[in-house]
Amino acid sequence: MKSPWNILLVTPLFLLLPLRTSASPASDDSPSTRNPNGHTCLACVAVVSVIEQLAQVHNSTVETSMERLCSYLPEKLFLKTTCYLVIEMFGPDIIKLLSTDMNADVVCHTLKFCKQDPGQPLCHLYPLPKEPWKFTLEKARQIVKKSPALKYSRSSADICSLPFLAKICQKIKLAIKNSVPFKDVDSDKYSVFPTLRGYHWRGRDCNDSNKMAYPGRRPDNWDAHEDSNCNGIWGVDPKDGIPYEKKFCEGSQPRGIILLGDSAGAHFHISPEWITASQMSLKSFINLPTALTNELNWPQISGATGFLDSISGIKENSIYLRLRKRNHCNHRDYQNISRNGASSQNLDRFIESLSRDPLLDHPAIIIYAMIGNDVCNGKADPVPEMTTPKKLYSSVMKTLKYLNSHLPNGSHVILYGLPNGTFLWDNLHNRYYPLGQLNKDVTYAHFYSFLNCLQVSPCHSWMSSNKTLRNLTSERAKQLSNTLKNIATSQKFMNFDLFYADFDFQEGKFCWKEVLAQVRSSSYSLEPDWAKCL
Repeated sequence: MKSPWNILLVTPLFLLLPLRTSASPASDDSPSTRNPNGHTCLACVAVVSVIEQLAQVHNSTVETSMERLCSYLPEKLFLKTTCYLVIEMFGPDIIKLLSTDMNADVVCHTLKFCKQDPGQPLCHLYPLPKEPWKFTLEKARQIVKKSPALKYSRSSADICSLPFLAKICQKIKLAIKNSVPFKDVDSDKYSVFPTLRGYHWRGRDCNDSNKMAYPGRRPDNWDAHEDSNCNGIWGVDPKDGIPYEKKFCEGSQPRGIILLGDSAGAHFHISPEWITASQMSLKSFINLPTALTNELNWPQISGATGFLDSISGIKENSIYLRLRKRNHCNHRDYQNISRNGASSQNLDRFIESLSRDPLLDHPAIIIYAMIGNDVCNGKADPVPEMTTPKKLYSSVMKTLKYLNSHLPNGSHVILYGLPNGTFLWDNLHNRYYPLGQLNKDVTYAHFYSFLNCLQVSPCHSWMSSNKTLRNLTSERAKQLSNTLKNIATSQKFMNFDLFYADFDFQEGKFCWKEVLAQVRSSSYSLEPDWAKCL
C-alpha cells in the first residue's frame, strides 16, 4: 500500500511535474552529482518561513497563519485542497516547534525535509541558534518524537508511481522534456491550449484537426477558402475576387520569430508576493496555476515572443509584437523554444521541437540565446563543469547545421553573447531577500550561500561571495562570447545570414542597433523603430 505521503501528493499533479524538470539549471544533466534533497529542503524552509512571518504580520497564532496561507491559494490544480491536507498532516508539529522559538531551518531538519549528510556542511538560511546545533536539533526532535508524520518517507514521494496516473504523467513529462505541446490533436507542434507548452510558447493553432494549418506557413492557394497559416486573413474580396491574403500580404515578406534560449528567454519568474508575508493577499496567487503549468516561466510576456502585457504593469513591446506591428501578416508566427537549464551542450535534446519547413513555411529570424548555463551550474566546484570554447564551437556548429537544413531560405540567425553576470552579486548581495525583509535577517548573500550549500543554485559561479570564482566565470563567459563572434564572422550558410550581438546584462537591456543595421542591409528591410534598445 502506498504511504499517506504519496497519496497526499497525488492532487497537485501539475504542480510537481514542472518543478521536477525545471527547478535546477541542470535539469537532466549528471543526475548522480545533484542533491535530490536540495529542492525539498528549500521548499520546506520557504513555506515554514512564510507561515511564521504571516503570524508576525497579522499578530496571529501559527495555526491561524497556516489557515490564512491556504485560503490565499486558488482552487485550480487542487492547490487549496492540497494545502489543507499538508497542514493537517504536518501542522501540529510545525505549531509545536515554532511555539518553542525554533526557526525554519530547525523545523525542516527536524521533520526530515532537510538533512545533513556525514562529512557535508550544514545548510541553513537563517543565523544558527545560540545553542550548539546538535543540541538544538535533539531538543526539537524530542518535542515531536511521537509524531506519526515522521514515519512517512520523504524520498519515495513519486506520484507517478501510482498506476492510474502513470500514463498522464508520462505524457506530461514527454511534453516538457521535448518542449512540445501537451495537447496537440494533429501533432503539428501547435496547440489551442495555452500552457504545458501550448500557445503561450508558440502561435495558437487555428485548426487542431488539420496538420497542414499552423502559424508561419506560406498560404495554401492564398487562403481563399480557409486560414492555413493562422494569421486570421483568409477568404476572397467579393468586390474584385482577389484573396485577402494575396491583397494584404503578397510582397510584404512575412517573418516569424524563433527563440532558442534558456530560463531567461522563457522568462522564468517567481513572484516576490509568493514568499513575502507582508505583501501576501488573495490576489497574490491568482497566476500561480498558470506559472506552474508553464514550468514557472512566463513566455507569454517574454522580451522575444511575448504577446501579452507585462504583469508588472510596464509596457514593453516584444520582438514578436514589433514584427506584428510592422506587418500583421506575421500574426501568431512566434516560437519560444526555451527551457530552464538549457545550454549549448543540451540544446540538441529539444531543438527538434522547432517547427519550420524549408519549403512550405516563411523565413524566420532565429535568436540563439544560451546566455548563462554554459558557465552556470549548482555544483560545489562549478569550474570543471563550465563549457569550454572548443565544446561551444562544436555544439553551436552542430546547431547551425541543423538550422540550415530546417529553415526556409532567406532566414536570419542571431547569436547572443554571454553577459557579465557579476551584476548578480555586485548589485544584490547586501540587499534583503524577500524572506528576510520582515526581520532583516536574510540578505541575498545568505540566500545564495544556502542555495550553493544545497547544490541547487542556478549559478553558483556568479552567485557566490568568492570574487575569484566570479571573475573566472566572467572570463570564461567572455571567451565563449568571442567564440560565438568568431563563428558569426567566419561561417556562411545557404539558408540564412548569420549575425552576432553582445548582451550587456549590466545595463539590463539588449540593444539591437548593430545587428539590425546588418539585417537591414540584406533583402529584408526592417523599420527604423527596430533600432531601439529593448
